[in-house]
Amino acid sequence: MARVKLTAARVRDFTCEPGKQQSFLWDSEVPGLALRATAKGAKRSKSFIFQARLGEREMRITIGSPADWGITDAREEARRLQRLIDAGRDPREEKKAATEADRAAAVARRTTEKRNSATVAEVWRSYLDAHKAKWSERHYQDHVNLAQAGGDKKKRGKGLTVAGPLAPLMPLKLSDLAPERVATWLRDEAEDRPTNAEQSYRKLRAFIRWCDEHAEFSGLVPANVYSARSVRDAVPRPKAKDDCLQREQLRPWFESVCRIANPVISSYLQALLLTGARREEMAALRWDDVDFRWGSLHLSDKVETETGRVIPLTPYLASLLLELRRINETPPNVRQMRRLAAKGETWEPSPWVFSSKTAADGKLAEPRIAHHKALDAAALPRLSLHGLRRSFGTLAEWCEVPVGVVAQIQGHKPSALAEKHYRRRPLDLLRMWHERVEAWILAEAKIDFKPEEAQRGLRAVP
Repeated sequence: MARVKLTAARVRDFTCEPGKQQSFLWDSEVPGLALRATAKGAKRSKSFIFQARLGEREMRITIGSPADWGITDAREEARRLQRLIDAGRDPREEKKAATEADRAAAVARRTTEKRNSATVAEVWRSYLDAHKAKWSERHYQDHVNLAQAGGDKKKRGKGLTVAGPLAPLMPLKLSDLAPERVATWLRDEAEDRPTNAEQSYRKLRAFIRWCDEHAEFSGLVPANVYSARSVRDAVPRPKAKDDCLQREQLRPWFESVCRIANPVISSYLQALLLTGARREEMAALRWDDVDFRWGSLHLSDKVETETGRVIPLTPYLASLLLELRRINETPPNVRQMRRLAAKGETWEPSPWVFSSKTAADGKLAEPRIAHHKALDAAALPRLSLHGLRRSFGTLAEWCEVPVGVVAQIQGHKPSALAEKHYRRRPLDLLRMWHERVEAWILAEAKIDFKPEEAQRGLRAVP
């Protein structure tokens, strides 16, 4: 191979010989260094290459284009490659290892940058996604609502939604959740909504603990962000609610609730009082969960999340549900059927006991407005839906019902060792006490109801 000293002019003027795919101009200064020209005619048709032998193998390595590499730099690179070969190392393997190391370093760098720049909102979404399958629908939605930014059009009523208590923290980086910042947030929220602020603090605490348990986010939040004295002092201490129907209020309450035009809402409110169930448990009741023959209701349970719980279906409540089933199974009129047909839809009875034609999921979602109107009409103090649950437990004491029986019907956790391990009351034993409570409530409400007639009607139910 003829060798010449590579110069800028020779590099510039060198071209591929006619009839060949590539030609080489070998440097006389550094063995193995050459300028290669190809016949492709592309913009980068020239490149510096290095050729040498490693053991029995011949190798050729591209250094780069003259547009990027000067002659001096190309010679220095060729000498470096030759030194590697002299040491018995393959430059190609060295380059591959260096490339992989660079990629790994780049990935680690991007991961670190992403980790350090992660906002509370981003990680909050991951937190909710990780727990969605384990949480109840209500519990999951509570987390969504507490962190919502607000400003959206309300689904019910007029106006825009209000930002959740956790919304001010969502834009922050995890590393910015300093105790001083959290304490200030708590004090601001506690001024207008102390109960929500306290709930949000507990959910934020659980969220931070989850972050510390995952390597992706561990160590980003300061260790004492929720346990610092300034933060704990800022947590509001909301008073326990005590709204409850008194014995003398049962009659006006029943009279006003029974006058509610919507029979679904009227029956739903009475069902809450007569069973002490949680509002979501009763709202999620399906017709498949109602056994008229054996007199039982199968409720989803906050404690027994997998199996739920079975409680007695008392006579008066059964009569209310029978009327709802009759209404539910009655087909719409001809005009409504035609409207459905025009939309390509067919009519089917609702699977929900407390159904709603306007709710997105088909079941009752917001009975509080009608309840508040009924309370106002009866001149009764404001009573929450959970207050109806509290009323059942309180009124049951008038009938001297054992505390464990009330707890089992309402789905409370056992409060004593005996209750937890040695009490398994059958449904009929619960029924004896439950029917006694219902009969007492109806008597105090002056409701003319004959359970014997109701029982005969239930036996005829298919």
